[in-house]
Amino acid sequence: MFYGEDGAQLQCCVTLEQLNASGQATRRQLIRKASVILGRNESQEIILRVHDGKVPQSYRLQEFKLFTKFAKDGKCTVKLVPENIQVLLSNCPPDQLSLFLTTLSIKHQAWRAGKPLTKREKLKASLPRSFMAISPLQQKDIQKANELRGQAAPLGLRDRTNTTAVAGRSQQVKRSRSDASFSPVKANPNKKPILSLPSRKLSQEQASVLSAVLTGRNVFFTGSAGTGKSFLLKRIMGSLPPKSTFATASTGVAACHIGGTTLHSFAGIGSGSAPVEQCIELAQRPGVLQHWTSCRHLIIDEISMVEAQFFDKLEAVARSVRRSPQPFGGIQLIVCGDFLQLPPVSKGKEKASFCFQARSWRKVIQVNMELTEVRRQTDRSFISLLQAVRVGRVTEEVTTKLLKSAYHQIERDGILATRLCTHKDDVELTNENKLKQLPGSVRVFEALDSDPVLVKTIDAHSPVGRIIQLKVGAQVMLTKNLDITRGLVNGARGVVVAFESGKNGLPRVRFLCGVTEVLKPERWVFKSGGGIHLSRQQLPLKLAWAISIHKSQGMTLDCVEISLARVFESGQAYVALSRARSLEGLRVMDFDPQVVRADPDVLAFCKKLRKERLLMQVSMDDFVHNKENYC
Repeated sequence: MFYGEDGAQLQCCVTLEQLNASGQATRRQLIRKASVILGRNESQEIILRVHDGKVPQSYRLQEFKLFTKFAKDGKCTVKLVPENIQVLLSNCPPDQLSLFLTTLSIKHQAWRAGKPLTKREKLKASLPRSFMAISPLQQKDIQKANELRGQAAPLGLRDRTNTTAVAGRSQQVKRSRSDASFSPVKANPNKKPILSLPSRKLSQEQASVLSAVLTGRNVFFTGSAGTGKSFLLKRIMGSLPPKSTFATASTGVAACHIGGTTLHSFAGIGSGSAPVEQCIELAQRPGVLQHWTSCRHLIIDEISMVEAQFFDKLEAVARSVRRSPQPFGGIQLIVCGDFLQLPPVSKGKEKASFCFQARSWRKVIQVNMELTEVRRQTDRSFISLLQAVRVGRVTEEVTTKLLKSAYHQIERDGILATRLCTHKDDVELTNENKLKQLPGSVRVFEALDSDPVLVKTIDAHSPVGRIIQLKVGAQVMLTKNLDITRGLVNGARGVVVAFESGKNGLPRVRFLCGVTEVLKPERWVFKSGGGIHLSRQQLPLKLAWAISIHKSQGMTLDCVEISLARVFESGQAYVALSRARSLEGLRVMDFDPQVVRADPDVLAFCKKLRKERLLMQVSMDDFVHNKENYC
């Protein structure tokens, strides 16, 4: 079983630099569209080949340095030590670059361990010159690399991307002044990570969506809560070139989840309420226009909350500012969301139109796909219950189960159930009052923001507040994935049991998963309008006696109490219920079947999509059957 077949090749931008003795570039060549291939020559040495479509340039990788601090941004540098040449890779799809670097490191390590040929042996062999692409990375390669490295504490492949290494050496590298642009990370040669293939792979459904995206088509994919839509979006982002890919979402919190910006910030047309002509003028401002002209792949998450009129204006703006008659100005759209969850916000008494009701929707979207495999919950009975609620169907069995849940005792180890509320004001009031009722003094933790002037923008994107107030006994929730294997995931519930001594006084939290952890500040980075990167450094916690249904999107909650009496939107009850990991960890207060509603327009749209998919499947089956008979 091997990890992909493209680990030996990249399509990206390459800059080749010849350096002098002091590390300054004396000659530079830029290749905007290059193929970078790992291969072997006639002596089985590893070769890095850079092809500009005309003449390939090949470099033997005997002794080299890898600078990979910005690999997550699709950038990396390979410095050939004896030749004093630098190969700067940029605009690489990050996931492909990660695999490429892993393949390079492991294959090179195995080559060195296999006793390379000496110059004399090469001359005696007198083999004709050849070049063959390197074989894909396999499980046996990983095992061999781990044997060579020696056993150490487990560490995922992706955690290696901040290292600076010299291939084939075990000692720490001293950095010259010419390397000052790279941030050094001191490596302990005695503690080398155990490598492993990624544990979480794409399902067949998710792989089909990714495949459709990589063909360049405009794709809309949907799925119920917990089917891995956000996970898939991140994989899609990792498979596309960063410079021309813009990840957006309808809300700041959703944008933060995928490491993007809001759709409104990207578009630069304000609320979109102005006439189309005015929106086009707004989009032609210098900072905004650059977004529109450089974008080739636009990702939009939580599309259910984007209003039809706004989508139509975006489509018209795209055609105008890009001067292209193609739908959406030729930009590839990757659109994701569940229309049976939260709808667009209504303005006034008029009901807002869904995005699929936009005039340009059918013209723009070429492929509709659905994820059906639920990964958040494992209990088939609970999944069936949620699917019924999703489409607004409440049977006697569903009603009975939800009414019984009111008596579930889900508190454990001093960790209380989180109450999901429909209104933000209820959340703030509940958390403030509960914190005041606790004995002891309050500890205040203030965030470190990259730009205090833009605190409102940061607040809109950040999953944590600028100020966090805590006491011993405070009910808290984790707001970031820290260690998935230990259960420290976004939404994990806990209670503050103590504060560390010292001026920082960091909180010690006992989590429901059984882990007790001292939490340190984490950093969130997001883009604002004009492409500015903003950040907030803060404890990855929020008070969790109550949270709003809107803010709970994307979370998986271990113990949750829901009051549905004030539900006011179609799909809101479903969003709330589907946050729970299991029926046993759920308590529904004052359940009334009347609050479970699905929008009839959305149901009709979903029915039409399924009918189209079935017809397409029948056509494909007939094609295959006829082809077999003909053969």
